[in-house]
Amino acid sequence: MWLPTSSPSWFSALIKCLPIFCLWVFLLAHGFSFLGAHSSARKILAGLIFSALGDAFLIWQEQGYFVHGLLMFAITHILYSSAFGMKPLNVSAGLIITVVSSLSYMMLYPYLSGPFTYLVAVYIALIGFMGWRAVAGLQLANDLWTWTKLSACLGAVLFMVSDLTIAVNKFCFPVPHSRAIIMATYYAAQMLIALSAVECQDAEVARKRI
Repeated sequence: MWLPTSSPSWFSALIKCLPIFCLWVFLLAHGFSFLGAHSSARKILAGLIFSALGDAFLIWQEQGYFVHGLLMFAITHILYSSAFGMKPLNVSAGLIITVVSSLSYMMLYPYLSGPFTYLVAVYIALIGFMGWRAVAGLQLANDLWTWTKLSACLGAVLFMVSDLTIAVNKFCFPVPHSRAIIMATYYAAQMLIALSAVECQDAEVARKRI
């Protein structure tokens, strides 16, 4: 969570991306055969790659690269949504996420201007959709959950908290201890989502035991 206080540099970008690089290694350590056999794990790995690019762009956000970082993370959320899949649908979870996303945009809207008026709306829609697909898979009531589905759910929620804090801090008003909140929730979110990629391996092991 520490970054050099000097002007943006490739060194500070490297420091910021190091935890994400570690998650690359975590997934790659499961082997190329594992990644080749499970598309959800490949999509999460690809999402982590785009996340690192987004982190690097945001180092230079004051130099005009904020939108570039936003685009990289938008692609990340599309990849994560695809990895989580569309089953089960869980309409109630979707409605809750839609309400939360709508309220978040309503709070930000008065402070937005120019392209950010619609860019932020699209981004909130994408991360909200990702959050829905992660939460929908948990199915606590039906006792069909696994620890990796819980991991994906918590990771998605923390990602939403992190990005909402970024938006409020950038567009609305300074958030006390914003950097600690943003980075702690962000790194925890990425770690939990990366952990959720091994669910398909758990299922494979369970099938072999049966």
